[in-house]
Amino acid sequence: MQGTSILWADDEIEFLKPHIIFLKEKGYEITTVTNGTDALDTFKGTRFDLVFLDENMPGMTGLETLAEIKNINPDIPIVLITKNEEEYLMEDAIGSKIDDYLIKPVNPRQLLLSIKKLTENKRLVSEKTSMAYQQDFRNLGMTLNDNLNFSEWVDIYKKLVYWELSLEKLEDAGMHEILTMQKAEANVQFSKFIEKNYLSWIKTPEDAPVMSHKLLKERLFPALNSEEPTFFILIDNLRYDQWKTINSVITEYFHMQEEETYYSILPTATQYARNAIFSGLLPIDMEKRFPQMWQNDEDEGGKNLFEEQFLADQIKRSLRKDIKFSYNKILTYEQGKDISENFNNLMNNDLNVIVYNFVDMLSHARTDMAMIRELANDEAAYRSITLSWFIHSPLLELLKKLAQKKVKVVVTTDHGTIRVKHPSKLIGDRNTNTNLRYKQGKNLNFIARDVFHVKNPSDAALPRLHVSSSFVFAKEDTYFVYPNNYNHFVNFYNETFQHGGISLEEIIVPYITYIPR
Repeated sequence: MQGTSILWADDEIEFLKPHIIFLKEKGYEITTVTNGTDALDTFKGTRFDLVFLDENMPGMTGLETLAEIKNINPDIPIVLITKNEEEYLMEDAIGSKIDDYLIKPVNPRQLLLSIKKLTENKRLVSEKTSMAYQQDFRNLGMTLNDNLNFSEWVDIYKKLVYWELSLEKLEDAGMHEILTMQKAEANVQFSKFIEKNYLSWIKTPEDAPVMSHKLLKERLFPALNSEEPTFFILIDNLRYDQWKTINSVITEYFHMQEEETYYSILPTATQYARNAIFSGLLPIDMEKRFPQMWQNDEDEGGKNLFEEQFLADQIKRSLRKDIKFSYNKILTYEQGKDISENFNNLMNNDLNVIVYNFVDMLSHARTDMAMIRELANDEAAYRSITLSWFIHSPLLELLKKLAQKKVKVVVTTDHGTIRVKHPSKLIGDRNTNTNLRYKQGKNLNFIARDVFHVKNPSDAALPRLHVSSSFVFAKEDTYFVYPNNYNHFVNFYNETFQHGGISLEEIIVPYITYIPR
């Protein structure tokens, strides 16, 4: 690239004149020296974009010069050029954080490739990625108008996430804006798809995707193996894109055996979706089977206090045999440390269920705490803060230990979240629940185009609180506000991450199986 300045240190620099002429003709500025000491003096006085170092120079060696230059500017890309092909030297170079390694005799094209890789990589990747997305944009747009089935919607969502993560690294606001619009259009069509099909899935489950209440029976239980324990780790509120972000860390220690997704039930809220996972039942059936344990929205107390009992009952019903299992819910850092430090106690179980509540706490903290709100101000920041938590969490400590054992690990969630942007006015009585993405109550007054209205809750396998109760689910990125508190609600909740309603991000969630490397 024009303006790229290169320092080249080699005691035989006069023999490299053809290479230097070639690079200058390509627009690169080349400054040459013949030893490490001169390289350091020149580097201190001039700004360079890249350094070529001969490994075997009189006086300071290439590696010694490398160390000194890195002390001055640790971010400068350095290429070591050597005649020596010994493995120990390559390891020393890598350990010294060399950026590239070329074996003499080098040809000009090798040098050019190394320069482009180290100085123009970001630009080239940006241009290529933008071009590839522009080509795919039209295909995605046309596909969204097709009559897609639930598997095809998974493919659409995965592709959108792929482009979101790819474009995230680029400084191209235009591409980001186009993708944001395409995701919004996808959620419009997906909401229509759910509105059209959800009740029939409940009525005829054989035509439905795997959903929360079928997850353990259809995915987990058939894969249990008496020869190795299975660790089922449910990270509450983990979106597919957040999983993709932490997956790069997990796969340092594990092979990903299978990547799957499933559909969360409605409401995409913890008390419904997670209880359905562990009970193997839809909410209306949970209320009937466990009248003392099931909590409706207007009931006092915690809504997820009996997951272990629900799990034990489902194991007994579905497996028709006793297995050794454990259940642990992690609400604090200390509880996570305790599980990690005492994980050997779990190795004799067939199944170990661990529920991690961190991501849910983060999403609510983002709503309630100004500092978190600043840190996680968009999807990219939300992914970043999730990754930061994971890297420093006891959960990663536990996974590292499990990677040394013969185990199977499943990572999943109960539902995702969406960043809400459009307030929708709703009126309900004082017993109407407080969730911003779904409401149940009597005589609800709402804007019809913004919701999926289930007049008869039993059609969606939901308990009916009162004779005239109904449910409404917010579609796309809307959220419910009360007219008498409109400005307060908008100022407080706009652009926050919420769940309970209908969106790709909330409903299509990951179910990933890993085995140790």
